[in-house]
Amino acid sequence: MDQLGSDVLMDSDYDEKQLTPTDDTDNVAIISPDDADSMIDDPDTPAEPAMPLATDHDAIRDRFMPPYAEYETEAEAVFTWDITNWRSLPKRTTGPVFHCAGHPWRILFFPFGNAASEAVSFYLEQGFGDEKPPEDWYACAQFMLVLHNPNDPSIYIHHEASHRFTAEEGDWGFTRFADKNRIFAAKYDGFDRPLVENDMARVTAYVRVLKDPTGVLWHNFVNYDSKKETGMVGLRNQGATCYLNSLLQSLYLTGAFRKAVYQIPTSTEEERASSSSAYALQRLFYRLQADPVAVSTQELTHSFGWESRQIFEQQDVQELSRILMEKLEARMKGTEAANALPNMFVGKMKTYLRCINVDYESSRIEDFWDLQLNVSGCKSLDDSFKNYVEVETLEGENKYMAEGYGLQDAKKGVIFESFPQVLHLQLKRFEYDFQRDAMMKVNDRYEFPDVWDASPYLDDTADKSEPYIYHLHGVLVHSGDLNAGHYYAFLKPAKNGEFYRFDDDRVTRAAKREAIDDNFGGDYATNGANGLQKGQNPYTRQWSTKRSNNAYMLVYVRESRLDQILPPENEMQAPQHLPIKLAEERAAAEKRKKERDEAHLYMNVQVATEASFKAFQGVDVIPWGADNEETEPAAPRTYRLLRSWTVSDFSDFLAKQYALERDLIRPWIMVNRQNGTVRPDHPLLWNDMTLQEAADKFSTRTGGFRIFVEETTRNADGAPIWTSEEVSVPSSPVVNGIAQQPNRPIIIFLKYFDVDKQVLLGVGHIYMNPQEKAQDLAPHILQLMGWEAGVSLELYEEIKQTYIERMKPKNTLVASEIQDGDIVCFQRHLSDAEATAIRQTKPTACLDAPAFYDFLINRIFVAFTPKFAPPQNFEVRKEGEEKFSVALSKKDNYDALALKAAEQLSTVSTVPIDPSHLRFTTVNSQTGKPRTLVKRQAGTTVATILFGTGGYGGYNYTPPQAPDHLYYEVLEMSLTDLEQRKNVRVIWLSEGIAKETPYEMAMPKQSQFTDVLAALHKRAGLPEEILEHIRFYEAHGNKVYKILPPTHSVVALNEYMTVYAERIPADEEEEAKAKTRPLSDDEGKGRDADADADAEAEADDGEGGSSSGATSRLIYCFHFEKEPSKSHGVPFVFLLREGEIFAETRERVSRRTGIKGKNLEKVRFAVIKGGQNYSRPVWVEDDDILADKMGPDDHLGLEHPNRQRGNWARYESLNIR
Repeated sequence: MDQLGSDVLMDSDYDEKQLTPTDDTDNVAIISPDDADSMIDDPDTPAEPAMPLATDHDAIRDRFMPPYAEYETEAEAVFTWDITNWRSLPKRTTGPVFHCAGHPWRILFFPFGNAASEAVSFYLEQGFGDEKPPEDWYACAQFMLVLHNPNDPSIYIHHEASHRFTAEEGDWGFTRFADKNRIFAAKYDGFDRPLVENDMARVTAYVRVLKDPTGVLWHNFVNYDSKKETGMVGLRNQGATCYLNSLLQSLYLTGAFRKAVYQIPTSTEEERASSSSAYALQRLFYRLQADPVAVSTQELTHSFGWESRQIFEQQDVQELSRILMEKLEARMKGTEAANALPNMFVGKMKTYLRCINVDYESSRIEDFWDLQLNVSGCKSLDDSFKNYVEVETLEGENKYMAEGYGLQDAKKGVIFESFPQVLHLQLKRFEYDFQRDAMMKVNDRYEFPDVWDASPYLDDTADKSEPYIYHLHGVLVHSGDLNAGHYYAFLKPAKNGEFYRFDDDRVTRAAKREAIDDNFGGDYATNGANGLQKGQNPYTRQWSTKRSNNAYMLVYVRESRLDQILPPENEMQAPQHLPIKLAEERAAAEKRKKERDEAHLYMNVQVATEASFKAFQGVDVIPWGADNEETEPAAPRTYRLLRSWTVSDFSDFLAKQYALERDLIRPWIMVNRQNGTVRPDHPLLWNDMTLQEAADKFSTRTGGFRIFVEETTRNADGAPIWTSEEVSVPSSPVVNGIAQQPNRPIIIFLKYFDVDKQVLLGVGHIYMNPQEKAQDLAPHILQLMGWEAGVSLELYEEIKQTYIERMKPKNTLVASEIQDGDIVCFQRHLSDAEATAIRQTKPTACLDAPAFYDFLINRIFVAFTPKFAPPQNFEVRKEGEEKFSVALSKKDNYDALALKAAEQLSTVSTVPIDPSHLRFTTVNSQTGKPRTLVKRQAGTTVATILFGTGGYGGYNYTPPQAPDHLYYEVLEMSLTDLEQRKNVRVIWLSEGIAKETPYEMAMPKQSQFTDVLAALHKRAGLPEEILEHIRFYEAHGNKVYKILPPTHSVVALNEYMTVYAERIPADEEEEAKAKTRPLSDDEGKGRDADADADAEAEADDGEGGSSSGATSRLIYCFHFEKEPSKSHGVPFVFLLREGEIFAETRERVSRRTGIKGKNLEKVRFAVIKGGQNYSRPVWVEDDDILADKMGPDDHLGLEHPNRQRGNWARYESLNIR
């Protein structure tokens, strides 16, 4: 019987047992076999040997309970129990105890059935009885129960089963063992006597206890503890990350890899931020070592930048492995672990073309991190390698053009120069089926050895001083098909250890057969006369004769490096900061849990002080909604306090917290007023009142419990100065309307608007009698500010955020409706001359408090960044000052925006900045790159620039530009002059196509590209000697459209096209000197038949071409991912040489693009007919001659992943951030 939880459910000769509910308190597992399992023969089946007698125990056992070939028997036993007085037996009866393999057993019998009254029930039960079985006791038993007539052993019925007996599942058997009517009938199934005769029968138990080397044979995995059983833990599956879990476990158990990962510096915040993926992998590995339960990979996938789409889609393991290796290798550079991964995983292979008849060879040696091996058509690992290094002969029409020798017969192939210490082999289990026109899984049998010799596949010149013998370290398995499946791994952690199965969160021991032989794939074993067995795919529920579980990746370790690759556990210690950091996080998590558990005992209290009020530069007392003291110094502090604290306890806490004297402070209740402000209402003077009672009585649900701490001084006698302490508890908080004013001093908050500095600051608070006049505030203000008497003031009441009212000096405070907590704003009165002087120095300054309050309400802080680096047309005194932030009003028009930005920029620039020379560009909120130029139009305001004009059809939408960021440029001319010019954006390619530098130039509309070249020469600082070697070409959708001649008009440029400028490559110039036919303007948009005829004529006449006499031409090239419609990167113009094989062409493309090494290996080349988006790629091989495949309008496509894709397209391919 197959292991429970395996990926394939085996068909069997009869219907398997089925569990049904137990009866009353009888705690037994109930199984119901099909009635056809009796001894009655099926008349349609072929004749079978004569049935053995029930008393012939050996014959019965051999016939009905043959041993499992894959399991070893520990012991066998046969025990017979005579049942008498059947009808008088109790409902539940047990037979005598017998032993097998040192375990006690007995037969459990229900004479009248268990949960099935029409049948009798028999079970095999562990025989410990009332004694508790030993801790962790279990036994794996194959058993059979045979019931027969003691007087006629030819009359019997039997049933077989297998089970893992434990203390929890101590019995197993057959609820419907036999129908009562049948066994008590006068004639049992054609015999002349009943099976149970005279209330007597005999039952024989056959028990075979099997050895369980893995400890999980027939395990149900309830309460299974991987750490306890194996010393290791698994990884939790996030949705469809079983493939990731398999790869991570394989890398983790490659000890040298784990050691290298631990050596990546991550002790500081800066190092962790720059290596977030490496740090997350370190944490994961350490938790696999230290945690007692399965570990989550969520933190790691989050560091990769994965979203739910990647989590719930199975990705390509090879691609994931390569990307992960690349990222880690980059992080290891310059560290202790530098070169650790290449030394471990990189081998070398040589691709060669060797002439047969002449002494000429063309070859290149390349690195490889893993190998993809064919499964289809190969029976074993050696077959795949023989296929890999198979030599192809180039002859006849396919001869090789050898330099200096002409066309020659040649041999083409691949041979290995070296293999890595850890060899990752990707088996191509998924291939394209041309008949089905779909990807299919290859389930063919494919054998791989435990020990493998790689030396037959090495070049004769390779260094073989150290044997290339490899030991199997890991088998990564896929079970299922292309559309549904599961990944798990068999890994051998120790050099001479055993295999373990890593199946997501479960780790179990595994037999060598399970790890190797069972994952060859192919057909199931034969099943006697029935032929091949069938297995059911557990994911598609389809039956097949081929196994759906088979190896898709193999990991081999070089024998001579086993000790180095698989070091002892004590040599793979995590960096010291990891356990400390994780312990701190666990303690913090436990603290948060405790806080959640005790949350009902605490409440949040927001506290503001005099210092908060004085630091605030805005509307109301303080910004109650702010919660970050670093960005807003006036933000209230939030304290988590016991609800049972009294006001006295709270006051003591405040005094200690703010280093104030206890008797010089008193808390005020803050309430929400109807006009939307939050103001003090009355002091909290009831010392015995609890905070919970105070909050219930005086606060609101939406506002929370808010407190303002009033401070005072002492009088001459040293007593605190409090204006009035006779305050009664109001019946309810005053939150709406205006309360009746008491005839006592009221507290008034004062703010000062400084016109010169353009700031609004809290000054403090004073007490005034309600009957005093507004003008009586002046002496208090002059005293607080330290001003001389006679200074003329203007007084305003801050009623609410949008309503500032000038106060009448002779009105009383009662008449002005001033109450506790109201705010009075004051400023110096300005004469006309003073106002004029301020306007001259600060044209955008507010001259009175209402204007400044309006500015505050509409204030927005906008960050300004130079559009180009370094900044153009100006210099700053100190590096970094070119980036600044300015407070703007949403109502500011374009001129005010430019004026304020110019004012700020002039303070850091070496020369004053003219506002009319400033131009702004919005910022893309997703990429942070420039988006749209801001046009200077009537009605344009900061609000419309940053937030747009509103949604469509009355619905709001998120603007694509950043709401607080603008790019700026300092132009050589004013915007008015610029309107008479055309903006030309040219991308200068200074290093092939690897480096792009954009330049924008305002060109007169009548200019040509000769003028653009002169402007680019000035802007980019190009050397004079290269100007005549520069060309411009136009591109659209990342594809070349045409080459622009020097006489091309600037006005004719399409604003949706991209213009590139580059220095013409040297090989093109050499061909031009040899009269290479150039690509004309018209040819850029497609050649006609006459042009092709001319080209052929030139070729026939020998004009142009290389030194070998072959003609050459220019072609257009572009990059794409998967299909031509998904183009990306910088397109380019390339010189195509006639007669040149593509192996050499590719080398020139490498030099042209800067794509080399491993990155070049990943590029596939294709001819794209007409350069069309939906043209089917015609793939190019090394021995092809590209010129023969390229038509006049065709483009050369370079297929490889887009490394610069934005967030919106990240799902297209696997990516690690």
